[in-house]
Amino acid sequence: MINLLKNSKQLYAAAILTGCCFLLACENDADKVKDWTKKVIMQEEATDIDSYLSQNGVMKARLKAPKMIRFYADTIYVEFPQTLHVDFYDDSTQIESRLDCRYGKYFESINKVYLRDSVVVITVKGDTLRSPDLWWDQNSKMFYTDKYAIYHGIGKQIYGGKGLTATQDLSSVIFNQPEGTVQMSQNGLPK
Repeated sequence: MINLLKNSKQLYAAAILTGCCFLLACENDADKVKDWTKKVIMQEEATDIDSYLSQNGVMKARLKAPKMIRFYADTIYVEFPQTLHVDFYDDSTQIESRLDCRYGKYFESINKVYLRDSVVVITVKGDTLRSPDLWWDQNSKMFYTDKYAIYHGIGKQIYGGKGLTATQDLSSVIFNQPEGTVQMSQNGLPK
């Protein structure tokens, strides 16, 4: 019995001594640990993009951009870091409006596009919407922003200091806190 206790004490002592050796022998270089544990975001890059968007077999838009980068992060998104041009089509595949900007970011999971830096939307009727940044919701076919925007139409020039909501074809433009001039007809309605 005494011999068994003596052996178990020696066994515990050997285990503690071996554990201490392992702890003292480990060396973790902080840079190497960061390399092994850093989050890697996969990405794909393409140039000279010419893409078509269709819903239920009907073409809705054509997108052109010199460069596109798709990021596979927590939220998958696509960046257009240089410029972006989109032609929007009506149900008879005729162009109803055009969009140009210097930067775009498409969030695939929510079907929304963030546009910034000299955003311009022009309809075939000549109506023009300008804003420093704008969101486009593909599902509702709406533009919206909380930034300053300018709308020029036939006989209309409206400024909005606190944002707007507009349909994709600019047939309906609703400003938050609008300013500007609108020509009125004889019956008191805007022309």
